[in-house]
Amino acid sequence: MEDIKCPHCQKVFKVDQAGFADIVKQVRDHQFEEELKNRLDQAEQAKSAAVELAKANLRNELQAALAQKEQEIASMKAANERAALEQQMIVNDAVSAIVLERNELATQLRLKESEQELATNAIKDQHTTQMNAMKEIIRMKEEEVKKYADMKAKLSTKMVGETLEKHCEVEFERLRSTAFSKASFGKDNDASSGTKGDYIFREQDEKGIELVSIMFEMKNESDEGNSKKKNEEFYKKLDKDRTEKNCEYAVLVSLLEPEDEIFNAGIVDVSHKFPKMFVIRPQFFIPIISLLRNASMGAMQYKTELAAVKEQNIDITNFETSVSTFKEAFAKNFKNASNKFDSAIVEIDKSIKALTKVKEELLLCENHLRLANNKTEDLTIKKLTRNNPTMKKMFDDLGNDGSSVEVVE
Repeated sequence: MEDIKCPHCQKVFKVDQAGFADIVKQVRDHQFEEELKNRLDQAEQAKSAAVELAKANLRNELQAALAQKEQEIASMKAANERAALEQQMIVNDAVSAIVLERNELATQLRLKESEQELATNAIKDQHTTQMNAMKEIIRMKEEEVKKYADMKAKLSTKMVGETLEKHCEVEFERLRSTAFSKASFGKDNDASSGTKGDYIFREQDEKGIELVSIMFEMKNESDEGNSKKKNEEFYKKLDKDRTEKNCEYAVLVSLLEPEDEIFNAGIVDVSHKFPKMFVIRPQFFIPIISLLRNASMGAMQYKTELAAVKEQNIDITNFETSVSTFKEAFAKNFKNASNKFDSAIVEIDKSIKALTKVKEELLLCENHLRLANNKTEDLTIKKLTRNNPTMKKMFDDLGNDGSSVEVVE
């Protein structure tokens, strides 16, 4: 038991240890509430400051990255525009040169026509002599043609084909050192798939990357043969050989259908029947290689530029993915921190409720103590001995003896 003295009325009353502890907590309750409120305010301010700082940092980083990418895109666009302008200038120069050459040729033609008109009279005088000379030349050429026709009729079909192959080999070897130093042209000796073409042309660049590959088939037959074959009879086999030997193009070098004006006109594209296939006469052997090679080199340049653009797009995509991953991780961490913060707030709220309940209990205890104190103060011997004659008599006797009765409050 503890003696408690009221600071106002100076009265003393006794309380046990539990009551004393409750009174002490009551005294500290106000200070605790102020400290708790301060701590909550500080935590809320720290949370807001951290979120704003993170948002500002992320916004600055994204703006800097975006500005850098926009600058790179602008540089690429400017480079493409310069390249397009240079190409346009080259084309304009080439067109101007062609127009100039055409005008010069037209002028020369007009001069020649004028000279021809002036020389017409002199030519008429020599016409008869020249006609006789021309007739003699024609007769000699007819005899030469007949001679070669007889020689050709005596050759077998195999020999005629080999002669055409030899022509192509000679044409290639003649330009190998100057135009085709990194190219190969040779017979297709691989018959593992059941069939093979005649020749394969392949060329690589300095890095060993294949620029162009062509499967060649050489076809000819004797004019005196029993049957006349057509070029289209060999398309399917040539396309199969091209596919099996991993060649990009297929070319049929043919002397078949000698009267056909389409095949005699030049390079014939038959890609509408079989992909990337052409039919040529022997004189177009080198031109078709040059055309396909130049087309492949141009395509290789565009492929390289496209690969570079794709690589840049991949870098941008990777950057965006990294930013997205960072944002997701930040959002996840922020959500976890927010959940933990909310949980802490809930626990603090629970503690506040518990402390509030304790406060209410202490206030009730204080009220009971006040009532008890009031009852103690109102306690007198007269009230104690009311309706109790025995106790009244005992107190009266004590008073008659001259002793005093003190009531301790």
